Amino acid sequence: MRKILPFFLLFAASTATAQPFTRQDSLRGSVTPERAWWDLLHYDLSIKVEIEERAIEGQNVITYRVLEPATRMQIDLQPPMAITKAVQNGGELRFEREGNVFWIEVPAAAQGETRQITLYFSGKPVVSKMPPWQGGFTWKKDSNGKPFVATSCQGEGASMWWPCKDHMYDEPDSMDMHYTVPIGLVSVGNGHLAGIDTTGDWQTFHWEVNNPINNYGVNLNIGDYVHFSEVYEGEKGPLSCDYYVLRANEEKARKQFEQVPMMLEAFEHWFGPYPFYEDGYKLVEVPYLGMEHQSSVTYGNEYKNGYQGSDLSMSGWGLKFDFIIIHESGHEWFANSITYKDIADMWIHESFTAYSENLYLDYHFGKEAATAYVVGTRLNIQNDKPIIGPYDVNEQGSGDMYYKGANMLHILRTLLNDDEKWRNTLRGLNTTFYHQTVTTLQIESYLAESLGMDLTGFFDQYLRDKRIPQLEYVLEKGKLRYRWANCVPHFDMPVEVLIDGSPLTLKPTTEWQTAKVSKEAKKITLNKNYLALLKKGQ
Repeated sequence: MRKILPFFLLFAASTATAQPFTRQDSLRGSVTPERAWWDLLHYDLSIKVEIEERAIEGQNVITYRVLEPATRMQIDLQPPMAITKAVQNGGELRFEREGNVFWIEVPAAAQGETRQITLYFSGKPVVSKMPPWQGGFTWKKDSNGKPFVATSCQGEGASMWWPCKDHMYDEPDSMDMHYTVPIGLVSVGNGHLAGIDTTGDWQTFHWEVNNPINNYGVNLNIGDYVHFSEVYEGEKGPLSCDYYVLRANEEKARKQFEQVPMMLEAFEHWFGPYPFYEDGYKLVEVPYLGMEHQSSVTYGNEYKNGYQGSDLSMSGWGLKFDFIIIHESGHEWFANSITYKDIADMWIHESFTAYSENLYLDYHFGKEAATAYVVGTRLNIQNDKPIIGPYDVNEQGSGDMYYKGANMLHILRTLLNDDEKWRNTLRGLNTTFYHQTVTTLQIESYLAESLGMDLTGFFDQYLRDKRIPQLEYVLEKGKLRYRWANCVPHFDMPVEVLIDGSPLTLKPTTEWQTAKVSKEAKKITLNKNYLALLKKGQ
């Protein structure tokens, strides 16, 4: 079998930033004064795609509310793209460029006023060298020689290809997209298709999003697509499910996408209603592996189960589902509805979504299958650096946010030992933070309160420290001495061990403690549900 490096390791490696951080890192990753004074309300984005030239041009009308009077606005757009004109109230505005940032001088407005600025832009956007792990446009042709084009830009940001407020803390409340492509091709964006206009040799597809949307979740896809659809009767009523696939793959897609209703059934059970009923759900075939674009999930998993036919857990259970359909759709709840404010907290997206694979298996195949899978994914953990990254510089933490994070959540479920309360906690999380941008501390506080646990040491260990804790023990003459080692000083996670096969729950700290056991006790093992190591002490 061909060895495939798991995509999350590729993603982590390909987006690593050399330190020390630069001014551009700070401008991209922090809420600067030139961002903070205005509240983003709506994008109306129009783009014409010149496929042969690999170029785009267009305009973005930004509607915003003034929070504090100011006259200098930060707009992000990365080279080689450029803003050519900025207009407000019919008058052209002065602007200057500083690397990836345009500083635009706008007329003063009173607090609470709503304004619009129109930005005209053009250029040849960066071509992705390794989509989706490196952002940009992907320009390909399908098996029939027709253009096959897509965008992906997590990490680097939407400002790779269109001008925007490129920080996750502030999302537009809604968005319109008008994508113009040569006639005969189909352009797919987010949300619902509101209309198609034809002018000469060009067609414009108008896509409408009626919910908040994060910048990197906005996508543009072009191909010789065929379209089919179905309606899923979900918790909030009928949900439109639309599929756009290459003409040659329609038969395979109709079969493989039968997993979509199964996914929706499982995830609505665990997480609550799909978060974007108004915008529908889409799977769109693209010339790369896939991505969680909001209400427009992109798919390139070769119509195979597993991760391109491989099982990332080596348990066998990873071949029971199409990895991209399940994983990327899980992001509709964790990434698109609940969104990190700072990419340092990217674990909120990836840990819960990696864990959603486990919950999909739990719902359809049972708890033992789910446990075997999540434990098996530990093979992918690197322990290279903490899961949480540095703040305000657009830098993510370790790729361990995927399966170390998933196992961290599996431990919480184990500690709770109440599956219905665990389910209610996950559903409550999605109710409490529905369509919001959040911080790690908000999620930690919610989980601690909902579960009724002090999780300070737990999260500090698994999110802020790269080490795997070790349960150090000495077993002799009817006594078991034990403590936590290789951990933060206040780590105090309860744990279950097996003494000659019989379970025993311990409450270790970093100080030695003693428990009575049988004088004949010889073997101690750790319950497999805990991500920890067992070390024989002196």
